[in-house]
Amino acid sequence: MQGIVFASWASRIPDIQQRLGLSESGLGAVLFALPVGQLLATMLSGYLVNRFGSKTMLSIGALLYPAGLVLLGGVATLWQLFAALVLFGIFGNLCNIAVNTQGVGVERLYGRSIMASFHGLWSLAGFTGGIVGALMVAANVSPSWHFVFIALLALALLFVARRSVVPRDARTVTTTEKKSGFVKPDAFILTLGLIAFACMICEGTMFDWSSIYFEKIVHAPKQWTRLGYIAFMCTMAGGRFVSDYFVTRFGSRTVLQLSGVMIVAGMLLAVALPDILPATLGFLLVGFGTSSVVPLVYSLAGRSRKIAPGIALALVSTIGFLGFLLGPPVIGLIAGLSSLRVSFAVIAFLGLGTTLLAKLLARLEK
Repeated sequence: MQGIVFASWASRIPDIQQRLGLSESGLGAVLFALPVGQLLATMLSGYLVNRFGSKTMLSIGALLYPAGLVLLGGVATLWQLFAALVLFGIFGNLCNIAVNTQGVGVERLYGRSIMASFHGLWSLAGFTGGIVGALMVAANVSPSWHFVFIALLALALLFVARRSVVPRDARTVTTTEKKSGFVKPDAFILTLGLIAFACMICEGTMFDWSSIYFEKIVHAPKQWTRLGYIAFMCTMAGGRFVSDYFVTRFGSRTVLQLSGVMIVAGMLLAVALPDILPATLGFLLVGFGTSSVVPLVYSLAGRSRKIAPGIALALVSTIGFLGFLLGPPVIGLIAGLSSLRVSFAVIAFLGLGTTLLAKLLARLEK
């Protein structure tokens, strides 16, 4: 539900831009409202999930998130769009923390790694939402009616799934921590957050700059400029469905370390050999490398012995999401001072932090 709601919004951004008559720079500025809403709500979402339980908050979030999509379909002014995006970010974050807390509980009951497959379903739903959006555009369906259709679909999914979620979250922390919504991350949670940061700074780079890299550095033909982005997205989604097998066999820390190696190897391959074939292969590697990291750090955070799952997930999510926000502007800054190839090389070595920090986890978890 989350994946298809988000992808539905993303697929109609050009239509909203045209309706409101926004320039490229104006659109870029107002779109920043979405991550602002997400970031503002992160710790509040963790508190609410910890206070009222992930089942209750997921039910509320799964109602509000599609409702936020319907609001976006009805905006008529720039300020309405800004406000609607902030709300959409807040509702999406509440849903995200709640559903990942549920995922931790299901994984505990299941007895082996399954979190990456849950995230893989989000990616699959994202592809589905994009296809549905393209069909809606082809049929000349307005964003308003498109979003109402998706909201009704989301409500149907909620109705079917609500009775099957985990009724109660695991409680393994002290009474003081249970009552407090805002706690200081310990070294273990902080390390997980930094691993997420190192990965998500690379993710943000790929989302915003991969097509530009293919255009400016690889000099790919116009019809192939999005090849790197498509390659990255395909292996990122596919990698999540196979990740759980490797985690079960080799362990989370080994997979995290290998993920960092694949990220840096893939980006450096694209930097060293900026031709269409090696660059595409490099971005395929980056997709595989990033696919497992966020699901694994969420899973590990949810098993914290000192902090409740909802709050632990919120802390890790906050630190990691900062990387997603900082990646694109850092790329632009470094590219302005030197070149786009140099900026990609710098981000590659930041991605290596995933490998280096993963080595600390075994000692910190004890």
